[in-house]
Amino acid sequence: MRTMRKAERQRDAEWALEVFDRAPYVTVSMTRTDGTPYGLPLSLVRKDDRTFYFHCALEGEKLDCLRANPVVSLSAVSKCTPKFEEEKQNFTEYYHSAIALGRAELVDDDEEKIEALRLLCMRFLPKHMDHFPEAVARSLDRTAIVRITLSQPPVGKCKP
Repeated sequence: MRTMRKAERQRDAEWALEVFDRAPYVTVSMTRTDGTPYGLPLSLVRKDDRTFYFHCALEGEKLDCLRANPVVSLSAVSKCTPKFEEEKQNFTEYYHSAIALGRAELVDDDEEKIEALRLLCMRFLPKHMDHFPEAVARSLDRTAIVRITLSQPPVGKCKP
C-alpha cells in the first residue's frame, strides 16, 4: 500500500511538472516586506524536477520581496475550457492546474546565469538561438536570474 501511494505521488508530481511546462506563464507568489502578498505571472523555465528559473531587472519589488522572504508558491493552469454540459444543464470548467512550494535565490554564477537564459530562450524563442551569444554578451551584466528550488514535489489537479 505504501509503495502504491509513493508511485501515485511520483506520477502526480510528473504530471504537475508537465502542467508547468505547458503553461505560458506561472504565477509566482511571494510576500512583500510589509507582509502583504505579491503574485506575478512570470515566464519560467524548468531545468529539472526541482529547479525553475526566471529573469528580471537587477532591482525591483520582486527582488526586494525575495531578499526579505525567499519562500515562494508557484501555480499554473495549462488548460482552461469553460463548458455548458447540455445533458446535466450545468456550467463547468475543464482545467489542468499545478502548484508547488519552493525557495528563490538570486544566481551569482555567470555560467549558471547563461545556462538559465539559454533554457528560457530555447523554451520561448527556439528559432532565434543563433542570436543568443550576442544578446547574452550585451545583457548578462544587467540581467538578474532567480533560481527557484522546489521544497517538495508539486501537485496537480484536473477536470478533463
